[in-house]
Amino acid sequence: MRHIRNFCIIAHIDHGKSTLADRLLELTGTLAQREMENQVLDDMALEKEKGITIKSHAIQMHYMHEGEQYTLNLIDTPGHVDFSYEVSRSIASCEGALLVVDASQGVQAQTISNLYQAIDHSLEIIPVLNKIDMDSAQPDVVTDEVCDLLGCSPEDVYRVSARTGEGVAPLLDAIVEKIPAPKGDPQAPLQALIFDSVFNPFRGIIAYFKVLNGELHSGEKVKFVSTGKEYDAEEVGLLRMKLVPTGKVGCGDVGYIISGVKSAVEVKVGDTITHVDRPCAQAVAGFEEVKPMVFAGMYPVQADKYEELRATLEKFQLNDASFSYEPESSLALGFGFRCGFLGLLHLEIVQERLFREFNMDVITTVPNVSYKVWTTQGECMDVHNPSGLPAPTVIDHIEEPYIRAQVISKSEFFGPIMKLCLDRRGTLVSQHYITADRVELTYDMPLSEIVFDFYDKLKSISRGYASFDYHLIGFRQARLVKLDILLNGEPADALSSLVHEDHAYDLGRKMCLKLKELIPRQQFDIAVQAAIGAKIIARETVRQVRKDVTAKCYGGDVTRKRKLLEKQKEGKKRMRQIGTVQVPQSAFMAVLKLDS
Repeated sequence: MRHIRNFCIIAHIDHGKSTLADRLLELTGTLAQREMENQVLDDMALEKEKGITIKSHAIQMHYMHEGEQYTLNLIDTPGHVDFSYEVSRSIASCEGALLVVDASQGVQAQTISNLYQAIDHSLEIIPVLNKIDMDSAQPDVVTDEVCDLLGCSPEDVYRVSARTGEGVAPLLDAIVEKIPAPKGDPQAPLQALIFDSVFNPFRGIIAYFKVLNGELHSGEKVKFVSTGKEYDAEEVGLLRMKLVPTGKVGCGDVGYIISGVKSAVEVKVGDTITHVDRPCAQAVAGFEEVKPMVFAGMYPVQADKYEELRATLEKFQLNDASFSYEPESSLALGFGFRCGFLGLLHLEIVQERLFREFNMDVITTVPNVSYKVWTTQGECMDVHNPSGLPAPTVIDHIEEPYIRAQVISKSEFFGPIMKLCLDRRGTLVSQHYITADRVELTYDMPLSEIVFDFYDKLKSISRGYASFDYHLIGFRQARLVKLDILLNGEPADALSSLVHEDHAYDLGRKMCLKLKELIPRQQFDIAVQAAIGAKIIARETVRQVRKDVTAKCYGGDVTRKRKLLEKQKEGKKRMRQIGTVQVPQSAFMAVLKLDS
């Protein structure tokens, strides 16, 4: 065990985590030169296209240090805040972390929040200054920032260029010397923490785990503690670029298990694996429950694909534990699921991955929250979807969920953050200076105001520094109205939303303008209207595509032209009565990003 080192790489987005991982794999000879490519651990096509890491990637390396061979288990983590749950799981399964800071950009938001997570888990932090070969690099200035943040001396900060490989070799020695070996008892009953899992159509579910105590051999009978189900460990092994079966995973090591589990419900990330005949006394404390920030409905394009979508979401949740879902139904779209996401980028990525990995095309509705509707008879109804709202005549009042939100930020962004919270109907509860330049603001706000783009807005006005947390505090009465979008007089169910009375007119106008741009032109005029009940509050028209029917009329009386135009007008009228308007998926996504 003293030759094992488990560590992860944490940083703000685009500070060079995956490139540094490439250099470490090269130096340890884990991959042959011909197998190397840029960001080799980002194995998803979507990650390569967008240039961001979406999933944490674990890989094992071997390194000779002072004549002894060490096993290094590296986890490369995402940088974007929407995938912060991946980072928290990686940190929980490591003893040390490389904190990477871009020498040209300095310390940024995720640098700080990831660092605090790592410190909470008592990880050994090795600060690394990356991109020192760039012209815009300011290594001395940024080194001082890192020293202020960590309270270390400038000699402790390693200066590297992950692109050229400069300074990476001493970093490997530092990993071996500074990061502690995992603690655990190889003789104790087996206690292993599942930190990730994937679905393989041929072999069932493959769970990735870290052994905290004991050892796991293939062929042994194991039990998953939270479900209580028992399995045979058909194959166990280590994580290299491919899965390498070894027959045994020792104490302190990271590996995978294939046990023929076919049902996705039976494997939970954060669960504990133990032996059936000699179980451990208690389960490992797993990870904190993830809090979805954005809720949206997902519906199959064809109604008969509902069961297929359910099975797909089960398999998808294995690989993305921050995604949550529950069944719901809608008048226009039929049966589907109400899904929770960590942000709008997460929603986009989930949609794209469902299409690419499972060939599942879905319709996503406008994000919303659940409301309590009190009728004039004194009954209380839970409404999850605007389409489930009863007629306005029977509604006495509507209550919406309220949250207590804590925003921690640098004090220079105090003003813009206060304005943002007040615009979103927030009321200030308290403000508290943690340090001279860090302030904590506590607000009571409606949950519906944060599900749209509050998080994204907060990040942009605070240049990524602000962190945000919330918990529900109950329901309060509010003046809410149902905003319907009508296309040719027909309500588009997926675009309807419940909004505050004061914001309804403004939002309706913006949605109409946006849809006018995005709906493709047809052979007939399309009226795009925003309505509250029977009252139309905004309207735009998508103009028809017209053929020049008078082109063949040259000379002759003007009535010939008029006759042809009248004939065309009649045809357009008939077309409009039977024509249907298809709303492209891009329109749903664009409405979510409206600058509301």
